[in-house]
This record gives sequence, structure tokens and C-alpha cells, in this order.
Amino acid sequence: GTDMIRILYFGSLVEAFDRATDEIDLPPQVTDMQSLLFFLSLRGEVWARYLRNNPGLKITVNRKFAEGNTPVGDGDEIALVALG
Repeated sequence: GTDMIRILYFGSLVEAFDRATDEIDLPPQVTDMQSLLFFLSLRGEVWARYLRNNPGLKITVNRKFAEGNTPVGDGDEIALVALG
């Protein structure tokens, strides 16, 4: 089976990305939050602007606060919150 993750967007991300949730197949190169954010940032300019080097971005994995090196795997629920 495929590895699936669920991503929830909050704050200004909902309007910027025009969505509140995503379910994606985990690509093999995505193993942690840093590589996930990079992967998502390739979707376009708006994605890159909000997800790369954004100090206001708050991240949780399975409702626990996460950082770039936090592992991401099958079944994880990731929440991304941007303020402002």
C-alpha cells in the first residue's frame, strides 16, 4: 500500500493555498518535516513563500509541536499554521 499523510492548514495558509486539508501519497524523498515542506514548496510561488524560511510557521505532527528534523511517516497528521 501507499504511505498516506494528511495535512491540515490553518490561519493565512487556508486563503493562500485555497484549501484547508490535503491527503497526499508520501514521496520516497520525504522523511521529515524539512523535506515535506520543501516538497510542498515546489507546488508554486505562493507555497514557497509561505513554507520556506517562514519564522511564523508553526508545525505539529500528530498534535505535538514539531521541527524540521521531526520524522514524517505513513498515517501522520500534520498541521501547518501561519499567522499574519
